[in-house]
Amino acid sequence: MTTSPPPYVPGHHLLAGRGAVVTAAAGAGIGGATARRLLEEGASVVVSDAHARRLKECAAELSDAFGAERVAALPCDVTDEDQVAALFDLAEERHGRLDVVVNNAGLGGTADLVDMTDEQWSKVLDVTLNGTFRCTRAALRRMKAAGRGGVVVNNASVVGWRAQRGQAHYAAAKAGVMALTRCAALEAAEFGVRVNAVAPSLAMHPHLVKVTTPELLAELTAREAFGRYAEPWEVANVVVFLASGYSSYMTGEVVAVSSQHA
Repeated sequence: MTTSPPPYVPGHHLLAGRGAVVTAAAGAGIGGATARRLLEEGASVVVSDAHARRLKECAAELSDAFGAERVAALPCDVTDEDQVAALFDLAEERHGRLDVVVNNAGLGGTADLVDMTDEQWSKVLDVTLNGTFRCTRAALRRMKAAGRGGVVVNNASVVGWRAQRGQAHYAAAKAGVMALTRCAALEAAEFGVRVNAVAPSLAMHPHLVKVTTPELLAELTAREAFGRYAEPWEVANVVVFLASGYSSYMTGEVVAVSSQHA
């Protein structure tokens, strides 16, 4: 069975007046869709990405659609602590507050363990897990000091639960993101900050097409009960839910955004 994506859900001002940061937001994937959804829900957003040219184009497009006063951009490599600090400093300076942080930066790849190099392993872990750690730490420090509460949403993956050949580094990193989310949530609850994660199964975007064979994409799509991959905005909708007051009693949760049945 193959189904069509549902109609796009309009914004309902769930995040009006909030200040947000989204990492790895310059592409056509989950990060870009999330930045747009947050803006549609009334937030002001700082978008970041390691790719400066794409980020500039993304920021210009979002500024045209939602107003330059609500959009700011700063290139950020999440493996660099100074760049992470600069990103969060800009968010507070530009919008006067930090309420929502979406840690979307991650790096994949395919290699069997017998062929995997230390460099391949370390690079995926440094971007995907360590980068999420750096940004979560920066967010929690600022949210604790501000005393207004806040929300952190991390991007994990069902691969953090489910085995997939050639993905040991990525799976280990995403399982680490899940564990980091749960531990950070316990610590942050005392100062009113919630930390949750989404775990998509298959959300299609151009980068995934470049790094995945057509055969594997077909196999992964066949596992989905809807017979199709998720649109990035369908994952972003769940991020918005976790960032909003509708999930006020949820923290330390990893929410699967998936129709996989095996």
